[in-house]
Amino acid sequence: MPLAPGSTGSALGVAIVVGIGRLPLERLWLAAIVVISAAAIGAVGVWASGGAEKYFGCIDPKQVVIDEVVGQMLALFLWPSAAWPWLLAGFLIFRVCDVAKPFPIRRLERAPGGWGIMLDDVGAGIYSLVVLAAVRGAQVIFD
Repeated sequence: MPLAPGSTGSALGVAIVVGIGRLPLERLWLAAIVVISAAAIGAVGVWASGGAEKYFGCIDPKQVVIDEVVGQMLALFLWPSAAWPWLLAGFLIFRVCDVAKPFPIRRLERAPGGWGIMLDDVGAGIYSLVVLAAVRGAQVIFD
């Protein structure tokens, strides 16, 4: 992805969540499937990202986007069948958190090998989940 690789990886994460959200299951099961899928993709991501660092000869190469996929999935896991405005909000909130790296996300990048690549986006996904939950909660309160 030569243009906006992080956003492209995040969009893929949204697409995976939306695909899971279309399964004819209860919301709790959908959320569990998203988390389990994110964990499985994350495990592969740690291994692949570590290898990518060696292959490309740099830390956190821009060619690696599996971390954004996992982070985005975590940001949206509670609402896999949400309407598109919420999915877009989750996407935008995650991208801001991923780029801005609020405390202590930047510290997570220091973990060795593929762990550092993956953990900062997991942190951004968790921050995004909390922000989106607060916004959705406020929306319910003010409706």
